[in-house]
Amino acid sequence: MDELKARILSEGKVLPGNIIKVGSFLNHRVDTALLGRMAEEFAKHFDISKITEILTIEASGIALASVCSYLWGIPLVFAKKAKSDNIENGLLCSEIYSYTYKKTVTVMVESEFIKPEDHILIMDDFLANGEAIRGLTDIVREAGATLEGIGIAIEKGFQGGGDKFRKAGIDIYSLAVIDSADDCKIVFRD
Repeated sequence: MDELKARILSEGKVLPGNIIKVGSFLNHRVDTALLGRMAEEFAKHFDISKITEILTIEASGIALASVCSYLWGIPLVFAKKAKSDNIENGLLCSEIYSYTYKKTVTVMVESEFIKPEDHILIMDDFLANGEAIRGLTDIVREAGATLEGIGIAIEKGFQGGGDKFRKAGIDIYSLAVIDSADDCKIVFRD
């Protein structure tokens, strides 16, 4: 998506450790109009008439997934990274390593929210190594639901996470795939 790539180039920053900072429009301060146009792009790729639930993970993926949920009229479920008092028994869980927080966390969804008859579209703002997405696919599998695809705003292609899912035959669609990034230049995959 050319508009997203242009925003990454004009407003994004590459921090040490190949961290791509896009907090000015995607995952801290949010340009909801841009997210709406991103939702339109995803709807061109995925057959949203098949989707019964959108699944994401807290926290940064919620904004994009919420806009898609609203525009498409499809419920949104997000996996939590911590068990709170309002989460009841019957949890679908997966352990993932969070590179952002440098620790292993258990992500969870109450089992009443994803059923075997559901057709799930996973959405997130970033894909790097693929740990968060792997955790979400584990939850879909544990529920016995059908994974219809994975929609990603920005994929760090040089970290290989997306390629793992593609090799497994999963329909993954990223709006911007970055092949390399350093403090001087970001290079996108065509």
